[in-house]
Amino acid sequence: MTDVRNVVLVHGGFVDGSGWRGVYDQLTADGFNVSVVQNQTLSLESDVETTHNVLDTQDGPAILVGHSYGGVVISEAGSHENVAGLVYIAAFAPDAGESVNTLIADPPPGAPVPPILAPVDGFLFLDRDKFAQSFAADLPAADATFMADSQLPWGVEALNGAVSEPAWRNKPSWYLIATDDRMIPPPAQRAMSERAGATVVEAPGSHSIYVSQPQATAELIKRAAQEARVPSAETV
Repeated sequence: MTDVRNVVLVHGGFVDGSGWRGVYDQLTADGFNVSVVQNQTLSLESDVETTHNVLDTQDGPAILVGHSYGGVVISEAGSHENVAGLVYIAAFAPDAGESVNTLIADPPPGAPVPPILAPVDGFLFLDRDKFAQSFAADLPAADATFMADSQLPWGVEALNGAVSEPAWRNKPSWYLIATDDRMIPPPAQRAMSERAGATVVEAPGSHSIYVSQPQATAELIKRAAQEARVPSAETV
């Protein structure tokens, strides 16, 4: 058996793949082959197709990683034959028939509510003035402001995209819970990770934990790569 050496990173809503830079640096320094998916977040279907296109280019098994809405994408895309395991980073981990919209529809009393503005022409943004406290509270103010001002429009169609058969039912999974998250409440992260049977690690951090704590994020991905061991070429 051998460790998995390929990693594919999938970003969430309102952001692009550049936020993975710190995690990318950590993983490539340790010899991993890392690909960063750049989804348009127009629809779940198109984002799954884009992710599959990246998975098609892998030269062997890969760990598929998703942050936030990216967890929906990897839950649907993770059935790809090149996926050896799934890693959720403060992410949605929907079951069959669930979407981001259904998962956030009924927040528990007192839970923080993401400051999502009313859709304009089918696209969503976070309130710029509330972005830092909700999405990036543990980042330097300048970085949080840049993220707020460089938001990627999130399509309502992507928000409503429902998973058909979640890959976590058939693939091993790991989950990093951000204990200070104000976008996806930690209790919701715990419930989804438990339902998925994921190996769970908790760390203090905002919804942007993949940016603020790249080492903790990379460590869980490396753990997944070790634990999702696959037959070596010599034994296949």
